[in-house]
Amino acid sequence: MSLLPPDRAHYFDGDRPVPQPAELRVDGDTLLINRVNGTPVAWPLFQIRQVPDAAAPTNVVLRWTGDPLARLILKDPSVLRHMPMLNRAAPPKGRGRLAAWAVAAVAAVAVQIGVLIPLLADNLAGFIPPEGERALGDATFGHIRAALDETGLSPLEICEDPAGQAVLERLAQRLTQGRDLPQEISVAVLDHEMINAFALPGGYVVLFRGLIDAAGGPDEVAAVLGHEIGHVVSRDPTRHALRSAGSIGVLGLLFGDFAGGAAVLVLTERLISASYSQGAETDADQFAHEVLAQAGISPGALGDMFENMRRKHGDSEGLAAHFLSHPSLGARIEAAQEAVDGTARYTASMSDADWAVLQDICS
Repeated sequence: MSLLPPDRAHYFDGDRPVPQPAELRVDGDTLLINRVNGTPVAWPLFQIRQVPDAAAPTNVVLRWTGDPLARLILKDPSVLRHMPMLNRAAPPKGRGRLAAWAVAAVAAVAVQIGVLIPLLADNLAGFIPPEGERALGDATFGHIRAALDETGLSPLEICEDPAGQAVLERLAQRLTQGRDLPQEISVAVLDHEMINAFALPGGYVVLFRGLIDAAGGPDEVAAVLGHEIGHVVSRDPTRHALRSAGSIGVLGLLFGDFAGGAAVLVLTERLISASYSQGAETDADQFAHEVLAQAGISPGALGDMFENMRRKHGDSEGLAAHFLSHPSLGARIEAAQEAVDGTARYTASMSDADWAVLQDICS
């Protein structure tokens, strides 16, 4: 079916600025452009778009999405009824290539966060001097106290009862006696009901009042303390902090809004709920078994603590993630029980009087 005679339509091929008279016909879903002095051109009707013509507003200018240069100029707009997609945006070219680049970019970020950053953090942790780690721990401890304060007025209080602090220091010394530690251990108790404990760079071990309140006895607190000292000895907190900071930096470059306070809050949350690798958790448990046994305290206390928490709170409710992280809680309890020497004579980690003082450290 003929739509327009040659004197009403002109075709520009994009190579030469010369109008070519053309007869227009429709064949199914195709517009046939029969040039008077050239070979016919076929444009799919669904891929034809209208272009504004600033030079001659009375004309209609069309283009085909498959050819960025060619133009068809009409002097009769009646033919436009055959072209249903005139004003729809053309699909972008190279969508497959764009998708491939997007997948490659996501894979690159995943490799950075999952492989390169952990590898770099593990190696870099060994080169940070003790004073640098201590400074990192000081700063992080301050951020954590500020983040956990519910009033927003002052940092979360440290329980500083001198008698209770003295009990903790004696317990830490008993557990580390005769060991060559990479840095001095500093134990602090935060006045918060969270049932948790964690280690920070620079030798910090932090217990929460809620953990002491929930413990079935002083040996369970000693077991947790030994576990966290194990993380300090292995420098797990420093590696974890470097990994988290590196990941936050990469995500910040991609999405923004990860600078300043936002980054501090994310890093703080990650350090409080630090869940180390299965190997790191197993090593820290084994370290606790060893130091407890050398101090004359039953290594089974660590299993008792896990069992006590599971009995009171289930496998996750009310407990920090890293207490119940991999390996399985049952395996950790079993490992602690197997570490008990049936021929050894164990003693309590502290006297009843010292335990009562420790329980009141936040009073």
